[in-house]
Amino acid sequence: MKKIKKYTDVEAFLFRQLPMFQRIGPKAMKKDLTNIKYLSSIAGHPHSTFKSIHIAGTNGKGSTSFFLATLLHEMGLKVGLYTSPHYKSYRERIRVDARKISKSAVRYFVNELIEKGVFQSEFKPSFFEITVAMAFDYFSREKVDIAIIETGLGGRLDSTNIITPELSVITNIGMDHTNFLGNTLEKIAREKAGIIKKKIPVIIGRRQKETSSVFKSVARKMQSPLKYADEYNTRIPAKVSAMFPDYQLENMKTTLACLEELDCVPSKKQIRTAWTDGLTKWAFTGRYKIIKSKPRTIIDSAHNREGIQALFNAISNEDFETLHIVLAMVFDKDIQPVLKLLPGSARYYFSEAKIPRAMKKEELQEKAAMEGLFGKCYKSISSALGAARKKAKKKDLVLVTGSIFTVAEVA
Repeated sequence: MKKIKKYTDVEAFLFRQLPMFQRIGPKAMKKDLTNIKYLSSIAGHPHSTFKSIHIAGTNGKGSTSFFLATLLHEMGLKVGLYTSPHYKSYRERIRVDARKISKSAVRYFVNELIEKGVFQSEFKPSFFEITVAMAFDYFSREKVDIAIIETGLGGRLDSTNIITPELSVITNIGMDHTNFLGNTLEKIAREKAGIIKKKIPVIIGRRQKETSSVFKSVARKMQSPLKYADEYNTRIPAKVSAMFPDYQLENMKTTLACLEELDCVPSKKQIRTAWTDGLTKWAFTGRYKIIKSKPRTIIDSAHNREGIQALFNAISNEDFETLHIVLAMVFDKDIQPVLKLLPGSARYYFSEAKIPRAMKKEELQEKAAMEGLFGKCYKSISSALGAARKKAKKKDLVLVTGSIFTVAEVA
């Protein structure tokens, strides 16, 4: 295989040739960490050259990752941030001090693997494995002071789980990806608890009676000090808390608990700057973001039962007359529990994202009707949003939700 000269061709190769969960679903998943360990060895084990914080959880792990990165950066550290999936650009997944990885760095890493015969080897690495290896290599080359590493799915077998972090964080546990992680909160918690490393402290963001014994058992076995975020003396400045929905306050408290655990306590000014101007600089998006006014239009990537519940708790604090919901989801999840939480009084605009995993809009419309949710189908997310905004009055509220891929098309 020859080296690839153009960045656009590199990206096309990554998306089209490698197994990718967002494109083909379960077939892209690997059952162990063999491939990422192989890639790491080829790159010289770059993950061992920088400090890190490892974050897992059903909901809030992405937000918590951004909150940590922006705050540590505001405190003067050079910070790497790895998150997934992306909204607009592949390079969003890997950042240093808010800047996306350069096109040349992506091209360089892929061509290095081509030169070493990785893609012709028996290992056949996936899109996610290559991207994680790229992030670790980039953070090492950039000599970051610390990297915030978000897991992709689960924890125990996630490709990010070869690091030995300064701190392990599990935000919360909910019913999502049950076909991979198990069909009970306890089973899912055990998979997430796989990021707990020997004698490395772990912080749990939310107390849940169904999962506490699992975390306690794993932490004891690993000799890892375990605490919950509410055990720390964290305070969010009033001006900051007023800017965010309630569900983000939990993630903020978890973030501040992490920094207290690491003896790195920020000032109120640093918190305010990081979580206002800083989040904009780091291009934090997709979480309860107001994208237009008159009518007020909000995008939110909620896609599972707990996420939707938190979203509508926040929506209940909004002042509006009629709610218009643009909805698109994926087909490889049980969406009925989510649909049951949606309000029957809203007007619905069903569509589908431009990915193979997208549920057909007609099927979504049919499933929604079973829960008393009615509306028309639209060929694209943007056309659905356009129709919703056209029909909505100035005092109405328009919401776009259902998956990250739904939001990505209009973010």
